[in-house]
Amino acid sequence: MTLPPVTTARLQKALASVYSVPERLGLMKAYLGTYTARLEMPWVRSLKEKRALVKPAMERLKARYPVSAARLAGQDNWGWEVVGFTILGWDSVWVEETLKEAARFLVTQSEFQVAEEQWSVDEVGLEALLPIWSK
Repeated sequence: MTLPPVTTARLQKALASVYSVPERLGLMKAYLGTYTARLEMPWVRSLKEKRALVKPAMERLKARYPVSAARLAGQDNWGWEVVGFTILGWDSVWVEETLKEAARFLVTQSEFQVAEEQWSVDEVGLEALLPIWSK
């Protein structure tokens, strides 16, 4: 049995069919989930004591969930700190559920109180990142 010769047209057609599958499925977008929270711990007497509560909780969060997490504000104040984390994925339901689960995990991790929290899931278009030959 002989295989048909590979032509440029056939190769382009094959590549187009492989790389256009996500477009046909409507997957040419990603979802970015963000979460921020103000943690309060008025009983803390030093920055070292506060860091001993917040930093390990953030490290456990990053180890358990696929998030990027950071201490955002209040590092120089004793009684409070703002922390946040993000997650990126192609499935909005997965992003939202993982974001909420990670937020619940953070709340249970230490002796601080979550005074205020905000979260959102935003759609990010990926069409501009596609190679020209796949369009």
